[in-house]
Amino acid sequence: MSEFQLVMPKMGESIAEATIIRWTKNEGDSIALDETVLEIATDKVDSEVPSPKAGTLVKRLFNEGDVVPVNAPIAIIQLAGSAPVAAAKPAAPVQAAVAAPVKEIMSQVETAKAALSSNTGARFYSPLVLNIAKTENISMQELEGIQGSGAEGRVTKRDIMSFLENRANAPVSVPAPVVAAPVAPTVKAAPSVSLNGGDEIIEMDRMRKLIADHMVMSKHTSPHVTSFVEADVTNMVLWRDKAKKVFEKRESEKITFTPMFIECVVKAIKDYPMINVSVDGQNIIKRKAINIGMAAALPSGNLIVPVIKNADMMNLVGLTKSVNDLANRARGNKLAPDEISGGTFTVPM
Repeated sequence: MSEFQLVMPKMGESIAEATIIRWTKNEGDSIALDETVLEIATDKVDSEVPSPKAGTLVKRLFNEGDVVPVNAPIAIIQLAGSAPVAAAKPAAPVQAAVAAPVKEIMSQVETAKAALSSNTGARFYSPLVLNIAKTENISMQELEGIQGSGAEGRVTKRDIMSFLENRANAPVSVPAPVVAAPVAPTVKAAPSVSLNGGDEIIEMDRMRKLIADHMVMSKHTSPHVTSFVEADVTNMVLWRDKAKKVFEKRESEKITFTPMFIECVVKAIKDYPMINVSVDGQNIIKRKAINIGMAAALPSGNLIVPVIKNADMMNLVGLTKSVNDLANRARGNKLAPDEISGGTFTVPM
């Protein structure tokens, strides 16, 4: 029997794991080439995982709601044209040859599940980091105290190896009397909201929760300032009204104000590159690439921000095609994680 491991795809440098939202195929179902097997969600976008091979779903290795590291096996597919499991009873050596890789796959899955279930702290730790911590006898309390340099403060392999090096070089001291651990500063809870008769409580969906968390995180990352400057865009409106039918006939694309504003922003960034920056602690990162994020409204009422990479290398036609393509696929939940990451400047619309 020829089998294929379907793995959790890598969806960007900052994404280490994804949550399985829904299996679209049950065990025993046939799968066509590039047919969706399951739907997953990351902290950036929801997406579908297709099968690169046709066959039959033999085993689902994780359940809905499980958080799975990237590159971990998530399903076993019997390839089309291969003999079914019960078609013939192979000899013992053949059975062992087939059982060995399956056993190895299940071992990887159990390791991943154990690593994920041991994430009892306030943040996620990759299976690699947890394995190093276990090998080096690093307690969870010590792990929580390591400053993470990864996405959202996650501890990377480099962080934990640096911690080990510093711990090894630290001078040996006489054990001090055991004292109670200092109490961590408490975070002030949000005030409770009073309810009146007839009020309706609506639980946030997943995307609204992420938007709220990211907005709060943004406030803690850098100071926020609001400035207003009025601009007369009468000539822009008149030009679009005059040219939009000719433009659509020639380019097969409808031109909106969004690509026009993006073109203006790109030109302004070239003249004033210090507005294309990010804040990292007390450092300012001056971005070389000009990647423009554009807010797109979803049918659910939420917003998502697709990113036009290297917008400074596109003319108005290219920007129009990119804006229309990203907006259409955003509304259809067809964006890839890389298409909503890496923005250096956002144009709200």
